[in-house]
Amino acid sequence: MLDVVVLGAGLAGLSAARDLMHGGADVRVLEARDRVGGRVKQTRLDDGRIVQLGGELIGNSHTSYIGLVNELGLSLRDSYISEPGQTVWDIDGTVIRGDLATWMTEEDVADYERVTQMMVALAKQVQPDNPWAHPDANVLDSLSFATWLDEVAARPAVSRMFELAKAGLAADGTARTSLLAELRKMASVGPTALERYYDIDQWTRSTVAEGSATVAHRMAAELGDRIELSSAVTALHVEPHRVTVELRGGRTVAAANVVCAIPVAPLRRVAISGLSSRRLESLHRIRNSLTAKVVAAYETSFWRSQGQSGSAYGDGLLGSTWVQGPGVLSALVPPAQLAFHLAGDQAARDVDARTALSRMYGEAAAHPTALFTEEWSIKPYSLGYMAHYAPGDLSAIGPLHAAHEPPFFVAGSDYWVSGYMEGAVRTGRSAAQAVLRR
Repeated sequence: MLDVVVLGAGLAGLSAARDLMHGGADVRVLEARDRVGGRVKQTRLDDGRIVQLGGELIGNSHTSYIGLVNELGLSLRDSYISEPGQTVWDIDGTVIRGDLATWMTEEDVADYERVTQMMVALAKQVQPDNPWAHPDANVLDSLSFATWLDEVAARPAVSRMFELAKAGLAADGTARTSLLAELRKMASVGPTALERYYDIDQWTRSTVAEGSATVAHRMAAELGDRIELSSAVTALHVEPHRVTVELRGGRTVAAANVVCAIPVAPLRRVAISGLSSRRLESLHRIRNSLTAKVVAAYETSFWRSQGQSGSAYGDGLLGSTWVQGPGVLSALVPPAQLAFHLAGDQAARDVDARTALSRMYGEAAAHPTALFTEEWSIKPYSLGYMAHYAPGDLSAIGPLHAAHEPPFFVAGSDYWVSGYMEGAVRTGRSAAQAVLRR
């Protein structure tokens, strides 16, 4: 019998398994896909450029991820923040440029600062690892972000700016976002760094120079034949001193402990026995935002000659774009646009993406040398992108959100604030330490 079986070879499962292996545990990783990486994935273009089709950005506050990158001998570089030029705003059928939202008046800008500072003050009262400890947690969780904006008399343009920000992050809209969840995310950067609503330095300043999926590949290389691909889990039986995993095809794997790093939506399809009813309810209550990622590669970074930075925000098909690397734009399809995107076949999706990009960046954007659309929300082993909390969700999930129930341990970005690669690595390494201490 194994010491530990890890379910899932994404960043969370791999980081947990790697630490367990180095801690002396006999560990095996079971992955349903035919590749490692989970929601990080990369491909190589004909000209040798590597492009990321999943997670790619990190910030200064993502200390667990940065530490792992250093251990693996990889390096970081600046992300899109180093790109010169103006931001594009594609809203209400009009395309405009400007580093600040030029459609906002001076009064709007001043009110945005007022509202933001109110949020900062509230967020500093929230413990990101235990938001339920806030004396008004249930009240804050019952309020939507949109309702709170109305209550503090935010100007319409200010509310619109927050709506665009949510779409740009591939998150659901303000009306479907818990205020407590929004404050919790803000608080996760730490009290000394918490100065604004979304600090790019803390969230998206950097990327792995060798490619974010290379982080997964390096860990997989260390683990070697401890990883079994194409091993989809169908059932999990938890006993006090033993877990039994059933795989598609009928094979079983037994271990003393399990680290479950399967994303929350696919996990609902796994038959689980032996957990307390409350723990299982909490697991099943977590949800993801639904999105797709678009990546367009060009021969050159043509937007620079047009005075554009490659960063854009919009209320159409693409909620945001940013420069992934030389000649490469990344973009996200927000939840409000996903149904339209999925309704078309691949040819229609490609045409729609080119049309949206050309609206923002002109005719040259309509002719990429390579175009990818990655529909993470319908991939059977992801069924979502980042964690999302609607009003009432955190109260329903409760403090068991990321709790272990030995010999059952959890890891994954779904158990940290609102996802991100940091959440995967942080929870994976934490789960490994919890197992090793047992």
